[in-house]
Amino acid sequence: MYTAILILHVVVCFFLIFIVLVQSGKGAELGAAFGGSSQTLFGARGAATIFSKLTTISAVVFMITSLSLAIITAKGGSVVKRTPVTQQRTNMPAAPAGPVQGTPNPGSPTQPGAPVQTPSK
Repeated sequence: MYTAILILHVVVCFFLIFIVLVQSGKGAELGAAFGGSSQTLFGARGAATIFSKLTTISAVVFMITSLSLAIITAKGGSVVKRTPVTQQRTNMPAAPAGPVQGTPNPGSPTQPGAPVQTPSK
């Protein structure tokens, strides 16, 4: 169900982008209005064209699919809750033989470049 709505959503999205880009803007009639066009400058528009009807329909379908996807995703829960828990390894390696990094050895210098002090006999 989720996949079908997602595919429909993407198709409607691209169709909506295409249909908006194909239409001419309101500014296209503005220059013709000063030259004696039959349409008014900022008044009522003529009858709705097929492109405006398609734009309205695709915008409504886009909003419905967006809302549906949001509801389905919210009902699915968190991604963190769905992460599988792996079992811990039982055959852990033995502790390292050398000193732990960050702790100085008893006979090593405490500062870099400091001379090594040898115990006197």
